[in-house]
Amino acid sequence: MLSDSIQGAINEQINHEFASAYVYLAMSAYFERKSLPGFARWTRMQSHEEVMHGLKLFDYVNDRGGTVDLAPVSKPVGDYDSPLAVFEAALEQEKQVTQLIHRLYAFVGDEKDYATQVALEWFIAEQVEEEKVGSEIVDQLRMIGDNQTGLLIIDRELGLRSAAPIDGQVSGA
Repeated sequence: MLSDSIQGAINEQINHEFASAYVYLAMSAYFERKSLPGFARWTRMQSHEEVMHGLKLFDYVNDRGGTVDLAPVSKPVGDYDSPLAVFEAALEQEKQVTQLIHRLYAFVGDEKDYATQVALEWFIAEQVEEEKVGSEIVDQLRMIGDNQTGLLIIDRELGLRSAAPIDGQVSGA
């Protein structure tokens, strides 16, 4: 069973994951308005992935006999200056989530909840990938600058993203 303090900390992380999903969904809406369907698809799929991360923690709390306590999420930013600004914001968000996961990992280690530490290792590895991909997209957008042809090429490439199953994915989700 989870201690109250660890349960509370995981519930906070669940909220952060769902808030991240909401941010990516707002980014997707921005790209739809800008007629960039590849960027829209990529950010929408990222939103779905963040929901799956939240549900992975949700299931973990339930599996350990805890109580999930969902909290409201803030309204995300809905407008940006450019696709680059969107991905700079996304990368910054991923870096913040990484810090939150690391802090949670350290906290559960201090509490000697080794089972939760092991469960969080998946999230640590996932954040390495999230930051890597975000950095690559930011770098590519910086390389092309104001080149509209380059933007459309990146849009096409991002639109090819396939939905990959996530460990612990809820069936039918």
